[in-house]
Amino acid sequence: MPIILLIVALVGLRYFEVWKFAELSWWWIGALMVLAFLWFEFLEPMLGFDKRKAHNEDEKRRKQRVKQTFDKK
Repeated sequence: MPIILLIVALVGLRYFEVWKFAELSWWWIGALMVLAFLWFEFLEPMLGFDKRKAHNEDEKRRKQRVKQTFDKK
């Protein structure tokens, strides 16, 4: 997610020609976009980061359910 925010910030700064970003090539921003695409489409699923978050949420819900069940008695 930080790379997406960086891309949005760089696009805004380059478009409005702020400070030294006015001289920044659009190719650098495009390269960051390609890098973000590759990360989110290929590397993240291959490394399992997308499933890990879902697994952690399921584990948290399971622990909460177990706690509620045993607290009722």
